[in-house]
Amino acid sequence: MTGPDQSFDHSVLGTREHISLGLDTFGDAPLDGAPGNHAQTLREVVAEAVLADRVGVDYIGLGEHHRADYAISAPDVVLAAIAGQTERIRLGTGVTVLSSDDPIRVYQRFATLDALSNGRAEVQLGRGSFIESFGLFGHDLGDYDRLFAEKLDLFSVLQHEEPVTWQGSIRAPLADKQVYPTTTAGKVPAWIAVGGTPESVVRAAKYGMPLVLAVIGGSPAAFVQFADLYRRALGEYGHAELPIGMHSPGHVAATDDEAREQLYPHQADLYTRLGRERGWGPYSRIAFEQAAGPQGAMFVGSPETVAQKIAWAARTLGLSRFQLKYSVGALPHEQRLESVRLYGEEVIPRVRELLASA
Repeated sequence: MTGPDQSFDHSVLGTREHISLGLDTFGDAPLDGAPGNHAQTLREVVAEAVLADRVGVDYIGLGEHHRADYAISAPDVVLAAIAGQTERIRLGTGVTVLSSDDPIRVYQRFATLDALSNGRAEVQLGRGSFIESFGLFGHDLGDYDRLFAEKLDLFSVLQHEEPVTWQGSIRAPLADKQVYPTTTAGKVPAWIAVGGTPESVVRAAKYGMPLVLAVIGGSPAAFVQFADLYRRALGEYGHAELPIGMHSPGHVAATDDEAREQLYPHQADLYTRLGRERGWGPYSRIAFEQAAGPQGAMFVGSPETVAQKIAWAARTLGLSRFQLKYSVGALPHEQRLESVRLYGEEVIPRVRELLASA
């Protein structure tokens, strides 16, 4: 048995006609060594999500990481805390690293979250951009591709919420096993998040799961080929059109200059630090300005600037959802809160206005 239950109403995830506008955070934490940094950051993430719910943001996604610069290693636990203090915002991840987790436990956790939140839970599945979880949970990086492929296959079967019979090479087979709890809607919605490889895009289409494009470099326009490939592949696999989402970093402030000056030092510190791990050169102001430009991957500026750019990206890619990764490095909590407020109160209504007029 392969593929999710097609009876699920995917319109709750957003459509091209009524785009869902969300936020993402990894729980970026200061690296000054102060005790309790992670604990404080986690409390701040909850406060930011509560504000997002209040100002009309459609979705909050929490990324899973297992390293000092990010506080969120158990997104579902943080999402449960958010669920208890919110009413309408959808709750998900960006991403859950399925390769190093157990699909059954992932499904159970998010089915539980779905119950606690009155049907607002979803999960975005991916490989992640870091590898710490593999060694931490006893997995061999040599099995990188096989782990994700087989675990995704099992997860897709779990979405039917029927007794499971499944066999692969990474775990003992399952024979007629029921997984609990089940959900009111009949499944936990799942997206596949990809960095832009054709194989990953086609795999999302094969399983009939919505697609999230992680656009963190270059131009969103360069990802049109992947959106087109996904839509073609959906047709070839016999699936109806499904949502396409996009995740990109950014920051909103009162003016373009203020937004850029607030964000740049934290962006530069983050990318320079990651560059030392991955062999990149130091991050420059020129690189920042290019990424923050009209067709770059960063959505930085006043509400009008960010709204215009989101509307352009949505039209260019045919998006059903846009997710702004609003926390970057040690950007202060007060500035993140203001960014969330402006995004909900000014950016979102303006994007809808621009798309409606177009």
